[in-house]
Amino acid sequence: MKKALIASTLVLAGAMSGCSSLNVSSSSMPVTAPLQTDIKADVEVGEKISGKASVTKVLFFTIGSDKQFSDGVSYGGSTGGGLPFGDPVAKAKSAAAYKAIESSGADIIVAPRYTVETEDFVVFGTINVTVEGYKGTIKSIK
Repeated sequence: MKKALIASTLVLAGAMSGCSSLNVSSSSMPVTAPLQTDIKADVEVGEKISGKASVTKVLFFTIGSDKQFSDGVSYGGSTGGGLPFGDPVAKAKSAAAYKAIESSGADIIVAPRYTVETEDFVVFGTINVTVEGYKGTIKSIK
């Protein structure tokens, strides 16, 4: 009888304590802070420039992409693009911008326009990006 009482007490204590987990999630919102400065840049706008890049993707991996990219350019949306190994479209845009800037000797691309052509066959696909804009050369910063 004593063993039954001890066993039932342990079962009751175990049932009342149990295990629990809590997962709280919320959609993230980018933190932005307004930045104002008195610095003025004098940019000379020149001729039309362009650059092209291509990325081949197999499943979630990108292969055959360029090795040089323009940093500091935001294309909007999340940084990962929903894929575990980065956004291949953003990668192609960055490579196309780099090629346009390097081939023209520009400092920036003024009014860039990206054309994205995608051929997707479920398992593999090709993304071709062309950027067109105007050559921007920084003459002075005050």
